[in-house]
Amino acid sequence: MKIIPAKTPGIVKTLLPNFVWNVNTEDKTLYLTFDDGPTPEITPWVLEQLKAYNAKATFFCIGKNIESHSEIFQNVLEEGHVVANHTYDHLKGWKVKTTIYVNNIELCDSVMTFQIQNSKSQGLSTDTLKLFRPPYGKLKTKQSKTLQKLGYKIILWDVLSYDWDKSVSEQQCYNNVISAANSGSIIVFHDSVKASRNLQYTLPKVLEYYCEKGFQFKALTKHNLA
Repeated sequence: MKIIPAKTPGIVKTLLPNFVWNVNTEDKTLYLTFDDGPTPEITPWVLEQLKAYNAKATFFCIGKNIESHSEIFQNVLEEGHVVANHTYDHLKGWKVKTTIYVNNIELCDSVMTFQIQNSKSQGLSTDTLKLFRPPYGKLKTKQSKTLQKLGYKIILWDVLSYDWDKSVSEQQCYNNVISAANSGSIIVFHDSVKASRNLQYTLPKVLEYYCEKGFQFKALTKHNLA
């Protein structure tokens, strides 16, 4: 059941200014993000949908899934998307000590670094590994301060699709996005089996809807987050 609104309230962004909630731009640009992959049942499909609209996205990957599905991770890189950190095994920050949490994140970084260094794609760097999204959007203050001192940008969101919530219908998932997203919005989807029903309905429609309105879909980078 939905508790957090699909559109992040402005007051929340004001109270937590050290997190990235959206990109400050007036350009007709949206930032799609996908959490929890790579997942063989759904990530290749996501890549196909994005390619059909010349859309780029940011994939917040779980280190364990990268190790299990390295070919799919390589496909994400080869398609020109940005990869980012979502912990090694979807660790909930509220339940562990800061040292354990940071070590888990750094382990995910090492897994991604290894894959990038062994990628056939040209011009890739490990700069994007400093983008981090906490699982469940939750972490302790000490954890966030430690990560920021280590150079991480903590990426949250402007719009939640609620694609993972089975109590949310496909149409409601779609409405959550198009009723809330505007220039600079960071939108959360999940390339996971749990989210696949709503994602497969919503993503193509969102891409079509905003492309018809003249929007572009870009990945998060140091350039647009500066």
